[in-house]
Amino acid sequence: MKVFLIPIFSSLLLITSRVTLAQHHHPTTTQNPATPNTKKPATKKPAAKPKKATVPKKKAEPIKKDTLAVTMHQHSDSLNTGKALGKTDTSIIGHHDHFQKIEPQKDSLPGKDSSIHEGHVMQDHHQHETPDTMGKNGMRHAYSLNLPMSRNSSGTAWQPDATPMYGYMKMTKNWNLMFHGSAFLRYNHQDIFRSGIRSDSLTDRFDLPNWVMMMADRKINHRGLLAFTVMLSADELTMGGNGYPLLFQSGETFNGKPLIDRQHPHDFVSGLSAAYTHMLNKDMDLTAYLGYPGEPAIGPPAFMHRISAINNPDAPLGHHWQDATHITFGVATLGLRYKTLKFEVSNFTGREPDENRYDFDQPRFDSWSYRFSINPNDNFAVQFSQAFIKSPEALEPEEHITRTTASVMHSLILGEKTHLTSAMIWGINQKWEHRPEHSALLESNLQMNRIALYGRYESIQKSGHELNVDPNGSEKLFPVNALTLGTSYNFLHAFKTNFRIGVQGSAFFTPSELRGLYGKLPLSAEIYLHVLPINMNAHGNKHSTMQHHSNH
Repeated sequence: MKVFLIPIFSSLLLITSRVTLAQHHHPTTTQNPATPNTKKPATKKPAAKPKKATVPKKKAEPIKKDTLAVTMHQHSDSLNTGKALGKTDTSIIGHHDHFQKIEPQKDSLPGKDSSIHEGHVMQDHHQHETPDTMGKNGMRHAYSLNLPMSRNSSGTAWQPDATPMYGYMKMTKNWNLMFHGSAFLRYNHQDIFRSGIRSDSLTDRFDLPNWVMMMADRKINHRGLLAFTVMLSADELTMGGNGYPLLFQSGETFNGKPLIDRQHPHDFVSGLSAAYTHMLNKDMDLTAYLGYPGEPAIGPPAFMHRISAINNPDAPLGHHWQDATHITFGVATLGLRYKTLKFEVSNFTGREPDENRYDFDQPRFDSWSYRFSINPNDNFAVQFSQAFIKSPEALEPEEHITRTTASVMHSLILGEKTHLTSAMIWGINQKWEHRPEHSALLESNLQMNRIALYGRYESIQKSGHELNVDPNGSEKLFPVNALTLGTSYNFLHAFKTNFRIGVQGSAFFTPSELRGLYGKLPLSAEIYLHVLPINMNAHGNKHSTMQHHSNH
């Protein structure tokens, strides 16, 4: 709607500027400014009276017809070409500089004209200076000059444009910087009624899952974009090398043994990547991405970066079926975007991180993946991907896995401080010469001003070997289902940081063959203090992403 208002405001401003100029110039003077002054003593007197208006007259020069027409033409073009984010440093900032020159002078213009001009300037700033893309902060997508920053997620994965952003932003002369992270100080009680014998080993109750991340990008000439990402986690310091208790969870090792009913800690350096994107035109980008560690093109955004899971401290049970490659020591990805579509290919290290969370594992570049992504509109992000992973498990170096994933993510801005985000994810692991193991996840988060309601449902097939329930290494698959419901309350907002207290409970529906180990319906409960940055859309920003990026 705002795009259609621009020509109207442009016309009004043009007419007003002409009236203003007519008021400040005598008709004869306007027709022939070069006329000698000998015959103009009488004309000079009227001019002497509005001597105060001489200053506004000079200051009104930037809004001459030609200048104004060119400016408004550029202004309209920048909006109509998909609100191209990449034009921040050239066309968009140029428009803002032009209006900033006028803005201080509007006070000295005649009242009526000044108010109209002021309204136009405000309209112009509202069109460009959005919280998610450009304007004062000049923020844009890390891997495209023509996409909104809100599409950023983990690795090179996409999320919906309407996704709210939590973080701290800063812009220097050449760099755009964004900092974000999360920390849960938590009391975690798995199998609170001790339904099964496996709960005997899950006696550690307090933990602190955490991570911090910094992203930096800068333009290279007019078509290039250079981006860096660093992600750190102190998981091992706050919960130990064997991670935190989580019934039916599996993946990675500790002291040379597989971790069962526990979520492993993440490496201290969980991400260190660089990428260069070249804009072929406003509809096409070519991106080269290198990570050590990094995230290959497989799966949806990692769980800790999904806003649909922002208030849930637990990793999904299907983490190693869907998005576990988010920490991979050695990744090279090449991606091509065309409008709303993107195709990526990755060469990466198949082996999962080792038990030493402070070293850099050996890069192997022995595995491959590809991913198709599409964002059909502001509210949806869809992907399909497949990876051919060589020797992911250190304890089973001869096993290789084909992993296939598909996901649909949805974000809906319901108000300035209210949003609904959801994700539906499906993943398969198939070891060569074995049956495929399926996993499915549905999660959603309704965030209101202070209160959040969220939930997650999972259904996953895990083998007897994966759960270590058969000493003979049985490959029989056991269906595991889990439901988590929770709520959180934002009790404090200070230093651009949110402090939330939350509680959640989980129910695990155990297959009959495993009830001796886990019980029929083991329950877990958690209470936590969650510290995270503000929602940048809700604090100090009035416009949602959805209003600005419908063309992408």
